[in-house]
Amino acid sequence: MEAEKKKRLFIKVKRDNLPQVKDKYPFLYLERGRLEIDDSSVKWIDSEGSVVRLPCAVINCLLLGPGVSITHEAVKVLAAANCAVCWVGEDSLLFYAAGLSPTADTRNLRRQMHLAHDPQKALAVARRFFLKRFPEDDVKDKTLAQLRGMEGKRVKACYARYAEKYGVGWQGRSYRPGQFELSDLTNQILTACNAALYGVLNACIISMGYSPHIGYIHSGSPLPFTYDLADLYKEDVCIDTAFHLTFELAGEYNKYRVSDEFRQKIVQCNILGKVGGDIAYLLGDE
Repeated sequence: MEAEKKKRLFIKVKRDNLPQVKDKYPFLYLERGRLEIDDSSVKWIDSEGSVVRLPCAVINCLLLGPGVSITHEAVKVLAAANCAVCWVGEDSLLFYAAGLSPTADTRNLRRQMHLAHDPQKALAVARRFFLKRFPEDDVKDKTLAQLRGMEGKRVKACYARYAEKYGVGWQGRSYRPGQFELSDLTNQILTACNAALYGVLNACIISMGYSPHIGYIHSGSPLPFTYDLADLYKEDVCIDTAFHLTFELAGEYNKYRVSDEFRQKIVQCNILGKVGGDIAYLLGDE
């Protein structure tokens, strides 16, 4: 019996042996291929027949784009490795769904719901979100509506500042659902980077046992907590990327260049190293 236990492929999952979000590679985007198991490891077979074994234990999230099929066994192994799986549109421009890890408990979710249910506690969380980005502002007496108004002015000023920094003409934020190509280059890059950031943060939120559906600032949207959290990182990861790539790409959108730059920004800004501590601070945890 002891010998059989030693031969087992998987060990019992505990909190102290789960890979942490901050220690993992941010994500892999896959499209037009198949994920399956071979010798108990996850392998990716692309549309040209190339085979790549994926180190899923050190990957935070797999973003599955169009044309991807995945076997039941692959899902089971990914769940055991605490690697989140998200289904997204081409180039991660749309977020459709995410797989929940069975290793997560509901402690963090209960905490999140408790704060959101109490109007005063929810407002305190919203104020901490704002102070995290603009620590010089006095928001102790501000209502949620006032915070949103201040946020709008800040964001417009931020766009103008980066447009001037990189010498890019800027007519304002514009996004038409389903009509990506009708936007100007800067807006196209912003849309792509924002969507990719939402995918990465969704994976982080879910893997830590929180819900992307319970927010404190955004409302009337499907992923309010994701959008709340994304605002902390958009300036460095998305806005800076969009304006400096607009200058470099000279009018022609290049999805490979945008994707590569986005990945580099995620790593440079240490988003996965920050997100756990940031959520704990925002929700008032020690």
